[in-house]
Amino acid sequence: MPVNIKENYEMVTKVLVSAAIALGAAVGVAAPAMADPVTSTTTCTCQPPAEKVGPAVPSLEQFTQGIQKAFSDLQARQGQH
Repeated sequence: MPVNIKENYEMVTKVLVSAAIALGAAVGVAAPAMADPVTSTTTCTCQPPAEKVGPAVPSLEQFTQGIQKAFSDLQARQGQH
């Protein structure tokens, strides 16, 4: 099996370019954090957490009532057949 040196160089080049792109993207996405040398505190430029969107979680009582209603509906349907 002959070794094609040109193909090997092309493959190594592709791998190195892909690794450089991945590393650049990872560094660019990371949120910068720095320490304030005067107060020795750390600051962050992170975004605040998003507001909660969507329905609230039902209470245990609401959940139980939903289960009971489903069972009674199921029994009513079974009584019709």
